Formats: sequence, structure tokens, C-alpha cells
Amino acid sequence: MKSSALHVIQDEDIFISGVDTPLREDAFYLDDETKMEMIEERFRDIMNILGLDLTDDSLKDTPRRVAKMYVKEIFSGLNPANKPSISLFENKYQYNQMLVEKDITLYSNCEHHFVPIVGKAHVAYISNGYVIGLSKINRIVQYYAKRPQVQERLTIQIAEELKAVLKTEHVAVVIEAEHLCVSSRGIQDISSQTVTSHYSGKFLNEQTRNEFLSLIGK
Repeated sequence: MKSSALHVIQDEDIFISGVDTPLREDAFYLDDETKMEMIEERFRDIMNILGLDLTDDSLKDTPRRVAKMYVKEIFSGLNPANKPSISLFENKYQYNQMLVEKDITLYSNCEHHFVPIVGKAHVAYISNGYVIGLSKINRIVQYYAKRPQVQERLTIQIAEELKAVLKTEHVAVVIEAEHLCVSSRGIQDISSQTVTSHYSGKFLNEQTRNEFLSLIGK
């Protein structure tokens, strides 16, 4: 990892009321097309307020593009219909060591300023009798990343989902990311990274945890 200022947060240091993304009870009453139409109209208003010429060829379709991007892409993880379907397989090979999936590309958005969070996730688990396809780990990371987020919550959501899916407490998650709300505005610090971690089950053992950190190059 490049030399940089690091903000390191472990989940046991986080005092929050819950790990669910804050959503209203009526969050899913509107279908995607209706949401896109409403966002398009309101983003058009924002662009007009900023003084942009929406008759310009380069700008006239921007409200629709932004609306589609919000609903179908970068915030698609808000819709539980997009949650990845996970199939479990018996651990027939009796592999009882940790499995590590590292350097998973992570794109999310800060819920405070709606600007990107860009980084990578490292995930490990020790089988309790079941395994999942490797790509499903990436899909779980992406599903929870594709919503307005804070990195602490994202770390815990990924870990809790893996525990539930794999039926094991032996899970580790480390996320390291750059926040554009830090680098592109405000303090404009382009060299810092934020690192969050979650360890449970056997990963609370120092030797096991250190093996995991060694495997991901920490």
C-alpha cells in the first residue's frame, strides 16, 4: 500500500444504533421508472438553478443520464430486488483454512456529500461446512457499496451478510478507500486513506488475524 496518512477504524470502536442503511418505510413504493422520471425532473431544476443551458447538445440529456445512473447503477444496492442470489455448496474437500478474496474493487458514494468513495475490500472466511462461489463475495461487496454509505457501516454490512450466508462466525473484512469528500472538497487532502476492519470468530485470535493481514499485504 502506498505511503499515506491513514484513518484506521475498527468496528469495535464504532458506536452506532444499527447497521441498516437508513431508509423510509415507503422506500420501495415507487418503481424504478417512476423514480427516474422524478429524479430527472428535479436534477433538471438543479442544473437550471446553476445557470446551465439545457438546450446545449452536451447538457440536454444529462438529467436523464443522472437519473438512470442513480437508480440503475450507483444506488442500485438500495433496492433489495438487486441483492445477489447466493448458492451454498458443501465443503466436500474439507478445506478448513481461511479463504481470502483480496483487492476487490470498491466504488461507493459518501452519504454526506454524494461524492465517490473509491478503494478495495479484502475478505476472508473459514468454512463451517459450506462454501460459496468466489464471484459471489465480490457481488456482496458491490451490492452493499452501491448505496449512499459511510465506510464503517459498509464494512459491518459486508461482514454480517457473509456470516449469514455462510453460516459461520469466522469472517474478516478490511476496506481501504479514498473519499472524494476529503480529496476534492473541504480539506482537499489527496494523500489520505481510510481503513476499516471487522474481525469475528477465529479471526479474533491474534495469530489467525495476523495470517490474514499478511496474506493481504498488511
